[in-house]
Amino acid sequence: MSTYLTILGFNSAIPTINTSPTAQLLDMEERLFLIDCGEGTQVQLRKAKARFSKINHIFISHLHGDHCFGLPGLIASFRLLGRDNPLHVYGPKGIKKMLDTIFDITETHRGFEVVYHELDKNYSEKIYEDNRVEVYTIPLDHRIYCNGYLFKEKPKDRHLNMKEIAKYSEIETCDYHHIKAGKDFVLSDGYVLKNEILTLEPASAVSYAFCSDTRYLESVLPIIKNVTVLYHESTFLHDLKEMADYTGHSTALEAATIAQKAQVGKLILGHFSNRYGDLTVFTDEARNIFPNTFLPKALESVKI
Repeated sequence: MSTYLTILGFNSAIPTINTSPTAQLLDMEERLFLIDCGEGTQVQLRKAKARFSKINHIFISHLHGDHCFGLPGLIASFRLLGRDNPLHVYGPKGIKKMLDTIFDITETHRGFEVVYHELDKNYSEKIYEDNRVEVYTIPLDHRIYCNGYLFKEKPKDRHLNMKEIAKYSEIETCDYHHIKAGKDFVLSDGYVLKNEILTLEPASAVSYAFCSDTRYLESVLPIIKNVTVLYHESTFLHDLKEMADYTGHSTALEAATIAQKAQVGKLILGHFSNRYGDLTVFTDEARNIFPNTFLPKALESVKI
């Protein structure tokens, strides 16, 4: 079972004819997580052929419009599509007031429960967990309160070695669950079949870190260390570092430095200023520090 990231939008501030503001869809362990929801996100979800009914958890990094203005419309569409299961929204304190005000003024009746998880901590915390996935906040440094998010698969079960298992008639299908979980099997004569004989190594668990709008910030390093894929904003090139600092953003060189110091597997850049026409200048700068750097492509699904 593979994990895929679909980047719905990746430009900063103002939508263009060919690009949309920040929004991503992460398909991890058969769960669909929506990360940020800039203007037009639901149109991009349609283009990506995403199943709206499977989106039960939305993570908003901060309350600047290019990261959340698509949320009221998406929630309204959920109602029109007949949604009845709860929707969990994670985001900075104030997100409930923002959405409730919009829905009250427009008399938008949701018809389903929206469960808000408002965040205000300045340290990393676990905010979601089930039997397969964990999600942690990544505190960032922007002009307003902002979090990135770390998504981690839990360690996977071992694979059954059916060639070996077939040798023992006492092992029945009902025993497979315990064997996959790592337990030995005891035969009727007391002989212990070691688990490493009956199973093969599991697939490696993967992780994805989303670092939204932020200045260069080394405090994220222990949180994102060794992640499989890192998305890190790179609004400017490094010759505009002073502007990046002033506006609460990073340069491509700084994003690559974070990736290199955290020893991540792959870096995806994003949140580019509209002043740049040719985006390859970002990878040109970043690859001098971290060669395994890539540009996003709208609606492309990337295997994590």
